[in-house]
Parts: sequence; C-alpha cells; structure tokens
Amino acid sequence: MSEDSTLRDILDQRIAQQGRITFADFMAACLYEPGLGYYTSPGRKVGAEGDFYTSISVHAAFGRVIAREMAQMWRCMGSPAQFTLVECGAGNGRLACDIIDYLAEREPGLYGNLCLALVEKEPSLESAQGEMLAAHAGKITWLSPDEFGSGRFSFSGCLYSNELIDALPVHRVEMTADGLQEIYVTSNDGEFREENGPLSTPDIKAYLERISIELRPGQQAEVNLSAPVWLASASKALHKGFILTIDYGFPAAELFAPHRTRGTLMCYHRHQTEENPYIRLGQQDITAHVDFTTLMKCGEGLGLRSEWFGEQYRFLLSAGIIEEIEEVERSSATDEQKLKLRLALKKLIMPEGGMGDTFRLLIQSKGVESVRLLCQRRIGG
Repeated sequence: MSEDSTLRDILDQRIAQQGRITFADFMAACLYEPGLGYYTSPGRKVGAEGDFYTSISVHAAFGRVIAREMAQMWRCMGSPAQFTLVECGAGNGRLACDIIDYLAEREPGLYGNLCLALVEKEPSLESAQGEMLAAHAGKITWLSPDEFGSGRFSFSGCLYSNELIDALPVHRVEMTADGLQEIYVTSNDGEFREENGPLSTPDIKAYLERISIELRPGQQAEVNLSAPVWLASASKALHKGFILTIDYGFPAAELFAPHRTRGTLMCYHRHQTEENPYIRLGQQDITAHVDFTTLMKCGEGLGLRSEWFGEQYRFLLSAGIIEEIEEVERSSATDEQKLKLRLALKKLIMPEGGMGDTFRLLIQSKGVESVRLLCQRRIGG
C-alpha cells in the first residue's frame, strides 16, 4: 500500500467511527500523522528538490540579516551572559546555520555564550540539522513540541519561526443563509467530500469577534485556532526577550476582505500549486495565510508587546541587506558570482514578483524595557 492509501484508510476509519471530521482534523492528519504526514515523514520539502521555496532557499544573506537583528536584540537586553535562540520548525537547519555562522564570525561576545534549541516534530530531521550545524554542535539541543509546550522549558533570548504558523491546522467556515457554519470533511464511497454544519466549537465565533470580522454571504475563510495556542506556549517559555515570526499573511481586515470569497487555502507539490487538499494525502503541503492581527491581539493578552510589523522588504532594507550587498561587491567573487548573488538578493526584496511583500515579519517583546531594533530605522537612515 502507498503512504497515500494508508493515510486515506486511516481517515476513512476515523470518519466511519466518529462521523464527519473538521477540516482542521483532516489537515492535521495530512501534515502531522506520525510517519505518514507531510511534515512527519522523511523527505526534502524545501528547495529545488522539494515542493516549495522559502527565503532561506534564496541566499544566506537572509539569515545573516536576521542575525544582525538578533545581535541588536541581545544589546537591547543589556548583552546578557546567557542568550538562547529557539527555532520552531527548523527544517534542514539552513536558517539556523546561516544565523549562527554570522554570529560566530561577527559577534563573538554573543556567540561565546549562545545556546540554540531546535523544536522539531519530525525525528528524522535531527540528523540533517546536526550535519548542517556540525561546526556549532556544542551549542545545540533538541526539543519535541510536547517538551517545548510542557511549561518546564524556560529561556531568555529570541524565539523565531519561518513559515510555521501557515502550516498549523485550520478550521474552515462559510457564511450561509443559516448563519456562520463550519465546513466538515466526510467520506462517500472512498471519496472525501465537504458538508456544512454547526460550528464545532464556540472558539471559532469568538476568534472572529475578537478581530471584528463578519464574513459576507457565501464567503469562505480559514480560522487558525492553533496559532493563539502556539503563541501562548511560546510566551510561557519566554522569560525575557523577543518572538520573531516570519510568514506570508495579512492583517485581519485584508485577510478576510470580501474579495477573498474562497479563503486562502493552498497546496504545494513539486513547485506547483494545487487547490484540492483531498489528493496526494501526506505528499503535498497544505497551507493558509496567517492572520497577523490575531497574533498581535493575543500577544497583548500574554504580555507581549508588538515592536514591529511589516513586509519582508522593509525589514531587510532597514536591518542590513544593503550592507550585505555591499560586502558582496567588495569581495573577491567573480563578476558572474556577484551578478548571481545580486539577482538572488533582489528576489528577497522585490515587492512584486519576488518575496518582498509576500512575506511579513512580526517582532514581539517581553520584559525588555528599551527596544531599539534595526528594523525600526527609517529605510536609508
């Protein structure tokens, strides 16, 4: 049996036993079913050999600029002797490696007492991450998501994630003539289909009320109840420092705008987009855009202060991408290598056709009195 058919049988059995299931439960199985889910089975997900690109696939300069900002965070905290970086969903460890390489090279005072904790759900990735970060092996520890969220892990420093929130399971809803209803998944003759029904939890209605969103008749949308839960775990673990979230998404008013009649759910397989989540179970990524308003509002209730939010190109330009470009120009690289690097960096910051305005960054702080981040500088100033 293929992995797809095995996972399909598991979902068919669940539906047969308990009736229809929420789309959030369906998506959770497709992405995280032990050994069978997209993120819990071996295989390359990111890059040319995977299913999608992310900013870290383009050039190490992305991680180096992030590292510049992390060094500034360390200074905002008074340059403490102990500073911990926590990455949730580190993939193959490429971003962590680019960050730590920069800090080892440019920030020896910070690097000397630095710890890196990787929170990873897929056990097979630990060896890949260990190989990627072999030069910094003595500084790395691994945590399972359960260990991270247990309340026993506490740190001061910076927790960061890159395209994590968009892969958390979402509930799907639709505004109907009978009011707001949830979209469920059921099975008929081995084929998955959707049907509407009452909301599975009052938390969905409370979520939309918190951000003052009312859908138009016929409009569908995704509600990510897992994101506030994850943020609460992150805030609980963070004693003092920052949370940096990198993802594609919008403020709530834009994310749930009337013209988004079908929501933002999308699948990715071998660099091709796919709108049908009911095929290639466990073999294609399923994502939905992030509601940054909810992260900010929930963060306020958790004692997190929103320090900066904006497009990736604004962050990179303010935090040091120009300096990275200038260093490439001054280096001994060939003209061809310099051109290739310039094109890669252009892709990171170009608003239309690149990644510059597709991705947003949110930086939240906790217990830090005086925050002066690089990204808070005016562009060019």
